[in-house]
Amino acid sequence: MRADRLIAIILLLQNNERMTTRELAKELEVTERTIHRDMEALSAAGIPVLAERGKFGGWKLLENYRTNLTGLKAAEIKSLLLSPSSQHLADLGISNEWKEARQKLLAAIPAPMKEDVIDISNRIHIDTGTWRQTPQEMKSLGILQQAVWEEKKLHIHYENADKQTSERTVEPLGLVAKGNTWYLVAASDEKIKTYRISRIVDAKLINENFSWPNNFDLADYWQESKQRFISSLPRFEVDAEISPAILQRINFTGRFVQVLHMDSLKENGWIPVTFSFDTEQEAREYILGFGNQIKIVHPVFLRKSVREMAEGVVDLYKENEE
Repeated sequence: MRADRLIAIILLLQNNERMTTRELAKELEVTERTIHRDMEALSAAGIPVLAERGKFGGWKLLENYRTNLTGLKAAEIKSLLLSPSSQHLADLGISNEWKEARQKLLAAIPAPMKEDVIDISNRIHIDTGTWRQTPQEMKSLGILQQAVWEEKKLHIHYENADKQTSERTVEPLGLVAKGNTWYLVAASDEKIKTYRISRIVDAKLINENFSWPNNFDLADYWQESKQRFISSLPRFEVDAEISPAILQRINFTGRFVQVLHMDSLKENGWIPVTFSFDTEQEAREYILGFGNQIKIVHPVFLRKSVREMAEGVVDLYKENEE
């Protein structure tokens, strides 16, 4: 990529003070003619490259010239310019700081590279939210950030899933955003736990530092914790056959159902599918929602419960008609 080569020339001249056309061509694995064209491009872009003739001549940069992006290639700069989730930046209260930092980075990019990287925000946009987001109140996020940065203990009031509130003192180790939900990872009673921030009713900073756990890595902890959570989730598997008419809808299953396996169309005109649900209740409701387009193969007892649900629906509407 030419932009990478142009910045490589600047860095080579910056680190070696002077290099000949032949040396540059050999280093960059291009022809000497290509090097001459690159030098013309750099000069036209305002980079002060000078050619000195003679036995000890060669190309050099104007004295005291230094690029502000030493060692960065075009692809690396692009990765830095990728916009993170705007919602996450807003949650953390650093949207303006990120915008200012981005402008400073853009200003520091040498002119030959700008055309390649400056438009990246119009090419790639990252949105971590869901289509229908439920607003989550996170009163304590600011003080949690402060505690994480300053390694100060916290006293929190935490609401459990059953709506019961408890108090505890924790040692905050980090914040994690999963989709549009924020979590606090903290040590408590010599155990590392995860707390959903929207359930932290109140948090107060304690003016007391704590010792960082040996060899703790936030990303590793989160990955292991996530895998343990997934493994602990209940699973209710159903072997079924579906009508080809609902194939496209099946391909867009919801968060509580997964398609584990799907075979090709059988001679009887149905497609064998293995579903995985969190619970039997979710399996019954999901299958019933497709009417006569899904046939249960296994477990057999599920057929009876789905039929009973269907009969209950029929009876309900019969009552309304009378």
